[in-house]
Amino acid sequence: MDNTIAVLEEPGKMVIKPAAIPDPKDDEVLIKVSQVGMCGSDIHGFQFGPYLPPEDPNQVIGLGHEIAGIIEKAGKNVTDLKIGDRVCVEPGVPCYKCEFCLSGHYNVCPDVDFMATAPNYKGALTNYLTHPANLTFKLPDNMSLVEGALVEPAAVGIHAAEMGGNLVGKTIVILGSGAIGLMTTMAAKLSGASKIVVIDVLKNRLNKAMELGATAALDGRDEDIIDKVKSIVGTYGADLVYETAGAIATAKMGLQLVKRTGKFLIVGTIPGETPIDFLKINREVTIQTIFRYVNDYQKTIDMISNHTLDVLAITDKYFDYQDTQKAFEFAVNNKSEFIKGVITVDGTLK
Repeated sequence: MDNTIAVLEEPGKMVIKPAAIPDPKDDEVLIKVSQVGMCGSDIHGFQFGPYLPPEDPNQVIGLGHEIAGIIEKAGKNVTDLKIGDRVCVEPGVPCYKCEFCLSGHYNVCPDVDFMATAPNYKGALTNYLTHPANLTFKLPDNMSLVEGALVEPAAVGIHAAEMGGNLVGKTIVILGSGAIGLMTTMAAKLSGASKIVVIDVLKNRLNKAMELGATAALDGRDEDIIDKVKSIVGTYGADLVYETAGAIATAKMGLQLVKRTGKFLIVGTIPGETPIDFLKINREVTIQTIFRYVNDYQKTIDMISNHTLDVLAITDKYFDYQDTQKAFEFAVNNKSEFIKGVITVDGTLK
């Protein structure tokens, strides 16, 4: 039984290296990794380095946090998981002690140890890893390991929809139709939204949005995009606007599309400073940031298991672990042919 880990040696260069097999602590499990989803943050990290660069230049940086696999070993205190169980993991390990954790908002714990980012940069692209048992979820028999790996991005979409409040009958604009935008589209549709307009610049992603139930999918480069959206959602704009692209341009566009008393929700990770013209939104518009998910994993698993949420619908590329470098190069260089990729570590999709 050997272990390796895919390491980001420098931006644009992933190298697979030998690694020791970690031993699970009393409350942890050892997981044989099967599937790892390629998140937009991973692709950004591959291209430019982590959003939060490590202080130590010698820090080993791994990528990947969307993971499913099989239990290989369990710590002595673990009673609800056993060897052979097929599982997915919630990748953020909070402190459970701060005021945010204690009030139920563990997703914003300031000391959270989240896979592939500060402080440990432990990525999921490896053969074996350990994880707390309480953040490891057994998959139903009718869910594949690929679906298990996609629970993480699906939970982001579910949480985004929940943070919007009651969506029944509401008009919605979703800026960006990458994996998170499409997950949010599906979640909003399931939550009863009456009209959903998706905006992007890539035709393949806009086509997928329509397949998943969007009312309209529009090219954001259109000079008349604001008028076209309002002709669909109403003169004053949409009840809710979700920014999922993580770009300053879409953030600025969203301010023009949200109606008075509406809600503008920032789901994407937007680097740098975004200028806000408050004069345009001072009619009691709410700006709400969204951070990952909180207490959403089990419900997301249930929705996938009962076929309410079809996460495989957005997955269009599969890569082998040995081709990790090629996988990320493809994601960076072929955006018009790529929506969601999954890297198969152990050679099985079951």
